[in-house]
Amino acid sequence: MKVSLCKTIRPYEWKNLPKDLLAGLVIMAVSIPISMGYAQIAGLPAVYGLYGSVFPILLFALFSTSPQFIFGVDAAPAALVGSALVSLGIEGGSREALAAVPVLTFFVAVWLLVFYLCRAGKLVNYISAPVMGGFISGICTTIILMQVPKLFGGKAGVGELPELLEHIWESRTVFHLPSLLLGVGALVILLVSKKIIPKFPMAVLLMALGAIGTVVFQLEDLGIQTLAAVKPGLPAWSIPDFGSVPLKEAVTVSLSVAVVIMAETLLAENSFAQKNRYRINDNQEILAFAMGNLIASFTGCCPINGSVSRTAMGEQYQAKTQLTGIVAGLSMIVLLLCGTGFIGYLPIPVLTAIVISALLGATEFDLAVRLWKVSRTEYLIFAGAFFGVLMLGTINGVLIGIILSFSEMIIRTSKPSRGFLGIQPGHRHFRDLKESDQIHAIEGVLIYRFSSNLFFANIQVLQSDIEDNLREDTKAVILDASGIGSMDITAADRLKLLYESLKEKNIRFYITEHIAGLNEQMRQLGLGCLIQEGCVRRTTHIALKDMGITRPYPLEGGVDNEQRSASRKRADNRVQEFVWAFGSQAEEEIERQIRCQIEQLKKTGDVEYLLHGRWSHMEDLDQDEWLEHLEEHLKEIVNISGKDEKTLAIRLEKHRQEVHDRIAREHPELAERFRERRHLLDEHLKEKRPEVYELVIQLRKKISDEQREKEEQQLH
Repeated sequence: MKVSLCKTIRPYEWKNLPKDLLAGLVIMAVSIPISMGYAQIAGLPAVYGLYGSVFPILLFALFSTSPQFIFGVDAAPAALVGSALVSLGIEGGSREALAAVPVLTFFVAVWLLVFYLCRAGKLVNYISAPVMGGFISGICTTIILMQVPKLFGGKAGVGELPELLEHIWESRTVFHLPSLLLGVGALVILLVSKKIIPKFPMAVLLMALGAIGTVVFQLEDLGIQTLAAVKPGLPAWSIPDFGSVPLKEAVTVSLSVAVVIMAETLLAENSFAQKNRYRINDNQEILAFAMGNLIASFTGCCPINGSVSRTAMGEQYQAKTQLTGIVAGLSMIVLLLCGTGFIGYLPIPVLTAIVISALLGATEFDLAVRLWKVSRTEYLIFAGAFFGVLMLGTINGVLIGIILSFSEMIIRTSKPSRGFLGIQPGHRHFRDLKESDQIHAIEGVLIYRFSSNLFFANIQVLQSDIEDNLREDTKAVILDASGIGSMDITAADRLKLLYESLKEKNIRFYITEHIAGLNEQMRQLGLGCLIQEGCVRRTTHIALKDMGITRPYPLEGGVDNEQRSASRKRADNRVQEFVWAFGSQAEEEIERQIRCQIEQLKKTGDVEYLLHGRWSHMEDLDQDEWLEHLEEHLKEIVNISGKDEKTLAIRLEKHRQEVHDRIAREHPELAERFRERRHLLDEHLKEKRPEVYELVIQLRKKISDEQREKEEQQLH
């Protein structure tokens, strides 16, 4: 498996350097409170959170194929490790915890290497956008709820929604108004600045002002908490003490943590990748996770995860490459060596506001709103993943979302698009009978198109559709299998039963239009007899010919199906393009298009553009509909263009007359239908614009009189 190092950095575009540098410094600063807090949740001293933001983030930046994702100590793995220590009877922050946590981190790295070798990254392909959106929003909301108590002087919470809400309620006993005012004020400033000056590093400014405020105004005397002071120096390197944790517990606990890291980080990375239109190598990302955790185990850190909050912060400040992560890691080294005194001056409410602001920007509730409008099923999948993460934790939320996605896929494929086909007089291609009343079934033949792979969940639909539509005069059933790429054994057995049932009724059965590979599947599944008996044909036309039915095909109801020459233009008796493109909204779309053209007329004064516009090559009946809509706006067009009303009306009417003459000449069988339709359009115009209708009738009479006089002169 090929591994590409520093993929997002080489070749580097130097124009991105200021953005990457700034984002890296911001991420380093934001990592201080986040990392220290989560290290304590994992049962380690707070400083180990800073250690986890040095070498793991640097190694991840070298291996990662994501240009923006950031690695670091994060909520889910820290909480899992912390709870594991409790189950093992190890007290957080103790010497035993300092020995046990690196062992768990080491085995997490081993599991991630196994996932990499097994190419487990491809599993993310089976996770849909609603699952990703719900997952990310759930993670962000969980971390926000964890941070809320810190806004008013409390400590960060852990667990799922019930525990977090309970913790927030209990934290009311330590409620501190100055902390709340400072934290909420900082949050409001951050949210407003995102809208007004999104590129300004407001987070950095607020941290600097917070530190200055601590020194100048003695914020600690007001009861506002600051971060704990940290001793200077880099982490010590050592091999984990594998005897500190029983092997069985180490392997099982680390497996669950590794699964969470892989699922959570891959999902989040792909979500950011889709949003920002780039691609990542899922499998190499797992290797990057493994390398980051391996080096973390040798520096005594807890398991490291991809950080949504820090990535969102980098996105806010337009980070472009993994140089951002390298800058964050190197600047953390400088801080640990030279600037740990600065950490003790940072007000916790301000830092909490920075984290919450970044997380709010990473949520995808706008996707939920969009899904509610277009697909309630996918909205429920989003909600399932969101509440799953919120109520049951990261991994359970992902599993719920995946289960919902697969359930929705099975439901959708069990009721695929399907329909019965026929032919329009004079045409060669088979089309859905519901598409137009001019499409007629071939006499005695049932042509059925099924647009999905056949399997146990949808074969009953196919069988019922065909059997329910058989009639006494049905001579053959043709299955258009152009949308069928595969079938399972259940579908094959049911198809064979259907074939035998039809054969007993002296009804021939054909399968047509499918890919050649389906024939091999049918032979393997026991349907070779259908191929041998000539029931499997390449096209529907060949199947009909095999029955002795040739063009022009006899249509039901005795409809004339005259064979037309290739040079003769074909037409429908309805508004083809707009009905096809816009369906039930066709009339509204014509009106919208004309409104756009009238707006264009205001700018250009080009009346000619109104007669054609964007949809210039339209069928004749489309043009007639278009002109009818234009007549409704005649007064408005006159006012804008300054043209004479009668002149414009005459032009429109002459254009419509040309369309009518062309239809009468090329498609005499449609002329009567055209006249009926013209009458309906006139009634519509009379109802909406009676004054225009009167003018049109007068002009139409005038044009008709002129034509009559011209014909009489030609006769004489």
